[in-house]
Amino acid sequence: MRPRTRIEFRDRRHRRLRQKVQGTAARPRMSVCLTGRHIYVQFIDDLAGRTLVAVSSLAAECKGTKATVAGAKKLGALAAQKAKEKNINEVVFDRGGSAYHGRVKALADAAREAGLKF
Repeated sequence: MRPRTRIEFRDRRHRRLRQKVQGTAARPRMSVCLTGRHIYVQFIDDLAGRTLVAVSSLAAECKGTKATVAGAKKLGALAAQKAKEKNINEVVFDRGGSAYHGRVKALADAAREAGLKF
C-alpha cells in the first residue's frame, strides 16, 4: 500500500536504510531520532540487541538545549564524548530516515570534530 503521510514516508526510508546499516560491538550504530522538541542519539549493538550509550536533549548536561541546529551541534559533541568514555571510536551513522542536512548534518559534523569516525 502506498504511504500517504509524512511519517509513513519517513518510516519507509528508515526501513530501507536499516537493510544496509547494522551495528556491532566493535562498530555500533549511531542512531539519530529527531522530534519537534528534542533530539535523541543512541549507540546500538544490533548483534546483541543492546544500547551501549544514549544521549538526548533532555539530559542534565543539555539543559535548555532545543531541537535546533545549534542544539544538534552541542548534542553531537556530547554524544561523541560519552561514546569515547565507553571506548567507542568508530560508528555506523543511522540518520533515521531523515534527510542528511540541517540538524542531522550539524550533529554528525560535531560528532566527527569531537573524534568519532564514520
